[in-house]
Amino acid sequence: MPPLRRLRQKGERVMSEPKSQNISKVQLQVTRAQREAALGQRGVTVWFTGLSASGKSTIATSVDQLLTSRGKHCYVLDGDNIRFGLNRDLGFSPEDRNENIRRIGEVAKLFTQAGIINLTAFISPYIEDRDRNREIQEPRDFIEVYVECPLEACEKRDPKGLYAKARAGLVKEFTGISAPYEAPVNAEVVLHTDRETEEESARTVVEFLESKGYLDGV
Repeated sequence: MPPLRRLRQKGERVMSEPKSQNISKVQLQVTRAQREAALGQRGVTVWFTGLSASGKSTIATSVDQLLTSRGKHCYVLDGDNIRFGLNRDLGFSPEDRNENIRRIGEVAKLFTQAGIINLTAFISPYIEDRDRNREIQEPRDFIEVYVECPLEACEKRDPKGLYAKARAGLVKEFTGISAPYEAPVNAEVVLHTDRETEEESARTVVEFLESKGYLDGV
């Protein structure tokens, strides 16, 4: 696997202050607590990270189904889907990956503040980027789920044929082959999808949310 890389690159699009001037935040009249009370749950970002074909999107959609069947309000923010719209202008360079994850982190924060359980499924290969998205939220608002699966198992699955293309040099900067992946070191939940079923992994996530009070607004 390629060596780790997390030094900021020259020209990387990271801004601590808005570029726009003469703007101010609008104070909403409905509080987050009121929204969560109405929904009967606590807003939270559940951030699935892992290699391509590790099972992130599959498990996120399964959790979505389980929670929706229980009357909970949730939504899946999937990496591929986001690149068809919000992030259609971004590629897979280190700079674009950083901006991709920065943008979705801000969207996830809004979902969380609205009391929604949002399930984000992104490779998000860099620890620094994931930590930044945790830091912009309130304590307990961000749960990192490491969808751990050996590269060999992911490559064997290869549902989109991307690993084969990457090995052939047809896909550049592909995570795990020609671009690095930095595994979480303190994820709240770790799933082992090479030896767990989709149902088992999804149930583990739901049980964690339940045990921490997110499903009853505690």
